[in-house]
Amino acid sequence: MTTLRIALANIEIPSSPEDSVERVLRALPEAARAGARLICFPEAYVPGYPWAERRPDLVSPGFLQDAHATIAQAASRNNVGVILGTERYVADKPRLTALVIQPDGEVAGFQDKVQLDPSEEVRYEAGSERHVFELDGVRFGVVICHEGFRYPETVRWAALRGAQLVFHPFYDEAVPGAFQPTEFADPRNTFHEKTFLCRAAENNVFFAAANCASPGSPTTSAVIGPDGSLLCYQPYGQAGLLVCDIHAAEATGVLARRLRTKS
Repeated sequence: MTTLRIALANIEIPSSPEDSVERVLRALPEAARAGARLICFPEAYVPGYPWAERRPDLVSPGFLQDAHATIAQAASRNNVGVILGTERYVADKPRLTALVIQPDGEVAGFQDKVQLDPSEEVRYEAGSERHVFELDGVRFGVVICHEGFRYPETVRWAALRGAQLVFHPFYDEAVPGAFQPTEFADPRNTFHEKTFLCRAAENNVFFAAANCASPGSPTTSAVIGPDGSLLCYQPYGQAGLLVCDIHAAEATGVLARRLRTKS
């Protein structure tokens, strides 16, 4: 049975674009020491998600290109693959994206965010294509934040193309007066963590969601099995890597393939 050890970087929100790169570089050797072959960072971790008043200014294409190259080199040094929540420029406006890097440092490609949250449409350009990737015989897809929460078809797209695992880099920070959970998928909490269970079970794939660590965080990083059962989750607000073994043969994709729609 093919087993892929993954790590979710449930680490602190970066204080600046430069700090985001430094935090990624510190996480890579930690993931390698834990035996992970692939580490996923939250949405827009480099250069940092522009939440509320944080990071009002755009970063330059040059900064992003240099950051991506530096992180790819570090991936190679540590022999660990990377799914980096980041940004990139294709035209005048940046795109929210996930950069996928192989353990040898080669760039496998980008998965742009196709379904933007309405609040992101002024700042960002939407992507238009979806992709699947592969590492050590395990095929995986990536859906970014809003896509996985509100558009189930994004996960199903990957499952129908053989993905056994779907990563969900997202960003969710506490707002004043919000419920602060201590247990995963608490019924008193919002719908967000419940969707992790649904996306896995309705497609019979592993679902791995990665958020930042922050005080009072309303959602956390977690890995869900293909039957919709919770495999593990990171304690709320606690920084660290969540490490999990993915047994790829358990992800059959049966329910995804059985979907019938009328034309």
